Amino acid sequence: MSLTVVGSIAYDAVTTPFGERERMLGGAATHFALAASFFDEVRVIGPVGEDFDAESWEILGTRGIATDDVERVAGGKTFFWKGEYSTNLNSRETHITDLNVFEHFEPKLSDAARACDVLFLANIQPDLQRGVREQCASARFVAMDSMDLWITIARPSLIETIRSVDCLILNDEELELLTEMPNFVSAAREVLTWGPSAVIAKQGKYGAALFTRDGYFALPAFPLEDVIDPTGAGDTFAGGFVGYIAAHPEHPIDHDLLVRAMVYGTALASFNVEAFGTERVAELSPEEITGRVGELQRMTTFAHEPITLRS
Repeated sequence: MSLTVVGSIAYDAVTTPFGERERMLGGAATHFALAASFFDEVRVIGPVGEDFDAESWEILGTRGIATDDVERVAGGKTFFWKGEYSTNLNSRETHITDLNVFEHFEPKLSDAARACDVLFLANIQPDLQRGVREQCASARFVAMDSMDLWITIARPSLIETIRSVDCLILNDEELELLTEMPNFVSAAREVLTWGPSAVIAKQGKYGAALFTRDGYFALPAFPLEDVIDPTGAGDTFAGGFVGYIAAHPEHPIDHDLLVRAMVYGTALASFNVEAFGTERVAELSPEEITGRVGELQRMTTFAHEPITLRS
């Protein structure tokens, strides 16, 4: 089986209270693929420029990630983003966004990419996402991400794209903006009426919540004393979540499977923030992941002994 991801491959310059990097590999497709590669064969689709160096190719190909579909644009420069995080890492300020080769990106899928079993549409223009979705008609599970920009300037197109996928992953404020609902719970329930069978509300350092027609599940973020850089954490979460589903081709995509996928996504996202960019996840071992999943299970499970409460 295989998993295809379409999205950005970038260079980031990041400053946090704990240090800075002037040029590091990033992008939604990169972070997603590194996490998902623990579970299945991943094929990446996205553009890079002539400045994309050998070290970056090596990282992008970690654990056998297929890079054949990465478009090398002659004379172009790779997408570049520069930003700075606040003291508590809750907010960030963007200083530079140079789309470069990403500005005119039109996804080109090989036969292998179109034949994927599972598809993730990372944050790109919704018309492009829908075009990719239509080319991967046989995919048994399709998830997508988006952002407030597309909600604001391309809402009708975005909603049409959402109707064509199985799972929408957005942060809680984006869900509220998208649906014009007062809270993310009612917002997620609204999106479920549009077509997707699952909605995930990301809540940053507070965790994430899953909504399906069969139930609700919430998981806190893994508690860490040292958080270095949250860049790419959401895409890493998505990579773990979607990757886990891809690794279970014979299992019905039901509420229980999605819950277990949430746990792996949460575990992987927690490793991502322990270092800058891709540094931690690129060097991560399977044993570390399963160990942290076990810790998440222990910290979120409790024995309940009913008592009689006073009236």
